[in-house]
Order: sequence, then structure tokens, then C-alpha cells
Amino acid sequence: MFKEKLELVPHLPGSYQMRDKDGIIIYVGKAKDLKNRLSSYFTGRVTGKTKKLVSEINDFEYIVTSSELEAFILEINLIKKYDPKYNILLRDDKSYPYIQYKKDPYPTLKVVRYLNVKKKNAKNLFGPYVNAYAARRIVNLLNRLYPLKKCDGKPKEVCLYYHIHECLGYCVKKVNEDEVKTMENEILGFLNGNDDIILNKLMTMIKFHSDNLNYEVAKELKEELDYIKVVMEKQKVELHDLVNRDIINYYFDKGFISIEIFFIRKGKLVGQNNRIIPVNDDYIDDIESFIALFYSKNEIPHEILAPNELNLEMMSNLLDTKFIYVTRGDKKKLLDLAGVNAKISLENNFETINRKIERTSGANEELANLLKMKIYRIDSFDNSNLFGNYAVSGMVVYKDGLPSKKDYRKYKVSVDKNDDYHTMKEVTYRRYFRALMEHSELPDLILADGGITQVHAIKETLIELGLDEKIKVCGMVKNDKHRTNELLDGDTLETIPIDRMSNVFHYLTRIQDEVHRYTIEYHRTLRSKGSIASILDNIEGIGNVRKKELIKRFGSVKRMKEASLEELTEIIPENIALNLQTYLQDFTNNVDRK
Repeated sequence: MFKEKLELVPHLPGSYQMRDKDGIIIYVGKAKDLKNRLSSYFTGRVTGKTKKLVSEINDFEYIVTSSELEAFILEINLIKKYDPKYNILLRDDKSYPYIQYKKDPYPTLKVVRYLNVKKKNAKNLFGPYVNAYAARRIVNLLNRLYPLKKCDGKPKEVCLYYHIHECLGYCVKKVNEDEVKTMENEILGFLNGNDDIILNKLMTMIKFHSDNLNYEVAKELKEELDYIKVVMEKQKVELHDLVNRDIINYYFDKGFISIEIFFIRKGKLVGQNNRIIPVNDDYIDDIESFIALFYSKNEIPHEILAPNELNLEMMSNLLDTKFIYVTRGDKKKLLDLAGVNAKISLENNFETINRKIERTSGANEELANLLKMKIYRIDSFDNSNLFGNYAVSGMVVYKDGLPSKKDYRKYKVSVDKNDDYHTMKEVTYRRYFRALMEHSELPDLILADGGITQVHAIKETLIELGLDEKIKVCGMVKNDKHRTNELLDGDTLETIPIDRMSNVFHYLTRIQDEVHRYTIEYHRTLRSKGSIASILDNIEGIGNVRKKELIKRFGSVKRMKEASLEELTEIIPENIALNLQTYLQDFTNNVDRK
């Protein structure tokens, strides 16, 4: 079908984009030779991920570049821009935590994400910490051992930390610069790898508290000492040149690539990252793309050791750091060790990964077969309301069987009746009218957490927007145990039974539970953060003046509900206070049942 178009493709470097029947970009790639690469998709045997991709390609485009490096840069930028569904597995959304020491205006320690650090503040940055808990625990310990500034802002008088000798009172006191310098040197020395500084300080403090019979404090410090020893024990792999470097290797088998990254900081192994991705036999491009995307969110070290199968010169130019292949010595041993870890990770997790695929993209494919359609994106809606005056809705999104949390949306609803039909119609109209205006991605399937009423509301919205031919609608019909056991087809209004032992049943249950959880969580958040004013608006006899007095006095729904009639009547008449008590009791009971 693409024979004539392929004949016009030049033998030049560039980036290519695959589009589906709706014109959506579903894959972005790069090539040293565009003609050869594009031809390989349509002439010859393809398997796995590539086979599925090819089945959805309706058209392709390409942009010629002057070099392979330019093609690579263009590919990465297009992946970030369009987030194509067949590139999404290359995206590693992890941004590792670091410990940051800041001297000015006051000495402070905190856990930060690399992306949130300005370049001018990147000097005293230590990490990455693969375990965020470890980073927080180390910062908490150092804050406990040293009188750093711990509070926010600049109070006008000293706080509790000063009185318990955990702060020097920087806000209002003149501090001893020599004391601050000594403290700073010890903290930076420890974070740079001199473990003895903190270990000796902890042992001294343990002995002091033990001698003074403060056994509980001594026990807490002993637990911190043991934890620090465990953390440091994991860093025994060492290179003695103190260079910050990463070591990358991989292992390929059975259609999967396992990529292992070792983080070496100040000569010590401080952590590792492993990612397992389904690929085709031509997987080098996927590894290079993964590495580029990974370092778009994480610190780029002074050098990176990597296998020579990768285009190391191109990667060096792209990331502006040294990519090196080594053939002997301790560095080669670590490069090989990263490869061994990649292999072990794939072998140990292969069955788990396959089961996960069956539960996610496999279940999604089963659902598509059941409905006789192609499904990539599912939008699912749920409503939550109390007496019709406090209605909210939530939308969760699943892509190829996995939740896409960045696409979740919350809605406050303006309908003034306890009416699922009008609530669903308002929310879906707002959602898809905006999608049309912004030309954003539309779902293949909409799942309503309900039956025929919700399905009719969504179908009417889609007809009004001219989307009824593009988007399928189904209702998730629950049994008496509140579990989806049937799908209501929005086109035929026939019910489709779901086998309770199937992947589809568990998939729909996960979607139903997620949209319900998300919507109720939003409802409760609103209730706890300012919904008190909205509730008081529903009580006859409470105007703006009385509302402000009640909010000032009680501050929350919980405290107002617990207030006695006598306390309420200090602000409002007794008959209105009785109505308020009744309303609050019904309100909280309804929310708790949801």
C-alpha cells in the first residue's frame, strides 16, 4: 500500500513519524538511511511490537536532516512533543531525588528533584538516591545532629528548634561563623563519602545518652547508626578516581531488552536503574532513545561507560558528556557487571513481565476483540453527589491497559439537581468540546460507571459534537456486589456478559475501582478544603455574615458537626442551628457511604 510512496524516500538521515487512521502520530523514529529503515517496516517479516505498530499505520511522514545526530535530536524532541503510544515505553518518568546543601542565606539541607534545581544551585548536590526514603532519612538525621535552619521563611523570634538546640537561631541571632564552617565541612565531608564523620558522631552521642540513662534516645540513635552502616555497605563497589560517572549495559532476549544503569558518585556505587522494554530485533535505536530521554530528566555525569554497539560519538555530542567504551581494568569489570545485572533482571522478571502484559495490554486487546474494534485509549467517568447541590465528577484514562495519570481530570458540576443524566452530560460535553477546540487526543472507548442513563447522556453529547461515529460508548453494569459483570453496548443497547475468570473482568474492575477512588478522593478533598462555605450556602437562614462567623469559629465541617447546640446558638438562632446539625449529619453519612 505504501510502495509508491516508499520509492520517493531518499537514502538520507532523518526522522520519520507513523500516523494511524485518525492522523495521530503513533511512533517516531530516526534513521541513518530513511529509505532502508522505512522499507523494513513494510517489506519483510516483522514480529512483536513492530508487528502491532505496522497493523495500525495508515500513513507515514519523514523529515530529512543533514546528519544522524540532527535526526536523533529531532526524534527526541518529537517524542517529547507528541508522546506517541509506541514510544511511550521508552519514556522513563523517574526523576531521582538528590540531597541539596545550601549555604546562603542560611545553611539548609533538603531533598530535591534534579529537574527542580537551578543550575546556579547545582554545586552542592549529592545523589542520585534511588531510594527516596533513604534520602529523606539521611537529611532528617543530619538535621537532628547539626543545628541547621529547619523552618521556612524568616520568623521574628526564635522557634522550638532553637530551644532544643537543633538550630542556631539564624533568623534573629548573630551566629558564630567558625561554628557554621565546621558544621558545613563535616556535612559536606559525609555527603562526599567520608562515613567516619557521622558514624563517630553518632557513637559519641549514643554513649552520652546511655551514660545519662536516656536509653530511649540512645536506642533511636543506635537504629540510625545501623541504618547508615547498611546504606554505606551497599556502596562497596569503588573506583578510586572520584569521578562522577554512570555505567550502562544491556541484555536482549525473547523480544525484550533489559537496560541497566549504575550510578557511581565520588568513586562509589550509590544506586542503579533497571528498565525492561519490549523491542524488535533492531533494538539499538531503542536503547539510544531511552538513554537520551532518561538524561532529559536526570543529572548528566562527567562520563558514561557504555557498550561500543551504541553510537558513542553521537550520544556524546547529544548529551554533551563523554561516552566511553573500555576494554580492560576495573571499569571493564563494572561494565560487564552491569551487563550481568541486566541479564539477571530480565531472567528473574520475565514471567512477571509476561503476566503483567497479559493483565494490561493483553486484557486491553481482549476487550477490543470482545467489542470488535481497536482500542488504545479508554476514558472512564464516575459521578459523586450529595443532595444534588455538591456534585463532582472524575475521569481516569487508560492507555494500552495502563493508567495514564497525567490525563486524569476532575470536574465541579453546576447542575442543581441530584441527576446523574445531566451531570454526565455536562461533564462529557465540557471534556470533549475542549478536546475538539484544542485538537487533543480523543479516546477510542468511553466507559461510564453506570447503566443506560449514563450511556444515553454520553451518546447525546457525542452526537451534538459530531463524535458519535468516532468514539464507542459502553456502560459498566454492576452486579449486587458492586462489580462489573456486564457491558452495556451504547450502539445496540445489548448487554455483553463478562467471564469473571477472564483478564477483561479484572481489567474492567481495576478501571471501575480507579475511577471511583479518584472521584471520591476529589470529593473528600473539596469537603476538607473549603467546602464548608458551600455547605453553609445550603442552609436557609445562614447569610454571608453568619457564614463568615461560623467559619471563623469552627474552621472545618468536622469541628462544626462536633459542636454542641449551645455553641452553635451563640452565632445562629436555635431553629437554624438544629437544621444545620441535621444537614451535617446527613452530609457526612452520605460521603462515608460512597
